[in-house]
Amino acid sequence: MKLQEAIQNLKEKGYKTTKKRKDIITFFAKADGYRTAKDLIQFMEPTYPGISFDTVYRNLHLFNEVGILETTELNGEKLFRISCTSHHHHHFICKDCGRTKEIAVCPMEEAVNELTNYSIEGHKFEIYGICPACQTA
Repeated sequence: MKLQEAIQNLKEKGYKTTKKRKDIITFFAKADGYRTAKDLIQFMEPTYPGISFDTVYRNLHLFNEVGILETTELNGEKLFRISCTSHHHHHFICKDCGRTKEIAVCPMEEAVNELTNYSIEGHKFEIYGICPACQTA
């Protein structure tokens, strides 16, 4: 999802597009992979001294709710990244740096065959490990 798409998404859902919200979206649009709320606060602090965790978390959860950000959990911490809406895919996620690599494989076809008579509402498939850059570091 691109910055303008995300801003349009907010507007269409009736939310204000403040400078702070645009800066948050920009941070994730430029990030290479998942980032924590702490990463975002460190990015925002120079421009918005004293920015509160409440403000950051409220916006992160709003952006997740409206589909601008997607989330995962790693080592008990919630991580966020800009949503990938162009095509269906899954991710390898580096446990050290949070970078992601798209995976085209989807296990749902096989799962659907085993879940006859079940109503499936969605799915998420992620693989965790260490990326090549972190392995050599």
